[in-house]
Amino acid sequence: MSKEALLSCEAIGNKVRELRKAQGVTQAQLAGLSNTGVRFIGDLESGKATCQLGKILSVLETLGVDIHIYSPFEE
Repeated sequence: MSKEALLSCEAIGNKVRELRKAQGVTQAQLAGLSNTGVRFIGDLESGKATCQLGKILSVLETLGVDIHIYSPFEE
């Protein structure tokens, strides 16, 4: 998977939707696989800023996404 900077809730939501559809998974299936709810997946994909980070990480893990944090202050 390519590296991509996702700097907003909307960008993360769009990427989740793109990955989910590419894998042929419905929102309900993704919710079940990531132990979240269908409403949460809908909120996440629409870029709702109040989504919980732990649930977002669970969804991303379910979709096979690795998270890397880079700091300009570290070598």
